[in-house]
This record gives sequence, C-alpha cells and structure tokens, in this order.
Amino acid sequence: MVCGGFVCTKNSLCALNILYVLVSLLLIGVAAWGKWFGLVSSIRVVAGVIGVGTFLFLVAFVGLCGALKHHQVLLFFYMMILFMVFVVQFSVSCACLALNKEQQDHLLEAGWNKSETTQMDVEKTLNCCGFSNVNYTSCAARCFNQNPPLPCDTCSNIIQQYAGEVLQFVGSIGLFFSFSEILGVWLTHRYRNIKDPRSNPGAFL
Repeated sequence: MVCGGFVCTKNSLCALNILYVLVSLLLIGVAAWGKWFGLVSSIRVVAGVIGVGTFLFLVAFVGLCGALKHHQVLLFFYMMILFMVFVVQFSVSCACLALNKEQQDHLLEAGWNKSETTQMDVEKTLNCCGFSNVNYTSCAARCFNQNPPLPCDTCSNIIQQYAGEVLQFVGSIGLFFSFSEILGVWLTHRYRNIKDPRSNPGAFL
C-alpha cells in the first residue's frame, strides 16, 4: 500500500492525534505540577492551562475515534474545529513574532496590573519588587524580606531581558503546531474521501 492510500493516511492521522493527546496531557500535568509545588499560585493561570489541555485532548480524541472508525461525521467536525484552531493559533503566533519592544512593554504592564497573585509569583520567582518602580510597602521577593533589606531591582528590567526571546520561542512553537494542524485538516479531508478497501465495494462514502 502506497503512502497515499487508505491505510497510510489512517495511520498518519492516528499518529498526529496521538501526538496531540500527549501534548494535552503534558499541559495538564505541568499545570497541576506547578500548582502542587507552589510554583504558580494563580488559579486563573492554572485553570487556563488545564482548560487548553482538556480542549486539545477532546479534539484529539474525536479525531482519533473518527480515524479509527472512518466515521464521516466525527471527521467532519474534527476537521472544522482543527481549522478554526489553526486560524487562531497562526494569528497569535504571528503576533508574538511581530511584537516590537514598546508593544511588549505595554502587554507586560497590562498583565502585571491584572492580578496581584501573579505579581507575587513573579516577585518571588525573579527576586524583584514592583513593575517599573520598586514597591517598598509590600513585596514577596527574597531581597525585600531579608534583614536588613537588600536593594531590589524592578521586575520590568528582568522580564524585558527575556520577553523577546520567550515571545520568539512561543511564536515559533505556535507556528510549528499550526502547520501540523493544517496538515491534520488536509489528512482528514483526504481520508474522508478515500474508500475503505475492506468495506462493500459498491458502498458510497
């Protein structure tokens, strides 16, 4: 059987969805691990990551069931959902790669002001106080809580050193998975229109 045939297309689609299942379980596991060990105390961040992982798991499960059973309805909905995810993820990935330094600073400050729990996590992890100005009233950093307190750097100075690299990395990973999603859409469309050689030769799929 050549690679463009029924069996190879089915196996390729199954392998792609198994990859998505593994990625979704990794996302859920990392979020739960971070919450369990106190690395992330913001319930919104943890719930968001677990939500994305659960959604990806459900989509991959639908695709895997549709591929194994050659189920036309499941494959159609899987293909539509995967295409919508591709559009969103491709747009976000391109935005991450296209952001300049001024836009990065604006987004970082907006995210900083959104949650006090996230501020405490960042201050504790990066050992810094405040975003653009050192906050001497309350700070979770080690430098502030020592006796006597040590000089603390602002979090914006530390974050901005890595923000560009992180956005480039996230954008690149997002682009990679977005192209794997469009590959999944193409495989699904092709697979739906291939007749199962084990079925009735006169049946119309």
